[in-house]
Amino acid sequence: MREILGRRLQRLRNRLQSLRPAPPQGDAQALLDAALTCATTWRWPVLPGVGRSHADSARCACPDPDCVVPGAHPFDPGLLAATTDPRMVAWWWTNRAAAPVLLATGGTAPCAVSLPAAAAARAVVRLDAQGLRLGPVVATPTRWSLLVAPYSLERLGELLYAKDHVPSSLRFHGEGGYLLLPPSAAIGGGQVRWEREPSATGDIWLPEVEAVVDALVEASSGAPGGGSRLAY
Repeated sequence: MREILGRRLQRLRNRLQSLRPAPPQGDAQALLDAALTCATTWRWPVLPGVGRSHADSARCACPDPDCVVPGAHPFDPGLLAATTDPRMVAWWWTNRAAAPVLLATGGTAPCAVSLPAAAAARAVVRLDAQGLRLGPVVATPTRWSLLVAPYSLERLGELLYAKDHVPSSLRFHGEGGYLLLPPSAAIGGGQVRWEREPSATGDIWLPEVEAVVDALVEASSGAPGGGSRLAY
């Protein structure tokens, strides 16, 4: 079955290549391939991020001149447009070849917990030492995101209510949220990458959020300033 799906995906890519007047090159091709892999192999709903301004690559293309996540958020289309339809995904990245790849988190898609990179690296070492099986890990120069099984806001609220302190640098990407995926450009420079890459077969293990939050809170709390003033 996987071989059949793989051949169908390749035929679709070949057909799309023949329909495009000028196929994307380099990073643009990698973004298209990544978006199609998310949608077809992993069945993760994705959509293009707004991207950067053509006039000033340091600024977001959205109307907000003070955007704090330049280029790396939904705008047009909005988050609700996220899909696993390969035809829609291919059309988006054919027309916006440099657009970042955004995962719409929650529902049946993975959620994530993120924290500053140095604290996250310590947490991953701790979780490995504890024998906890981790899922994919997305990394930027400043933050790492650990993908976890889908959780509801109610479940997250109950989990965090039991904590004495949760550093403000710890962020949760749950229902109605989104996450920047490789190989998109990272906020503040550099590139998003996989610290731990998902399985190429589509069989992806995702730990429960409760299994990782304790270690993440502890690692972030041990960072300078309690983890609250580290880079976004």
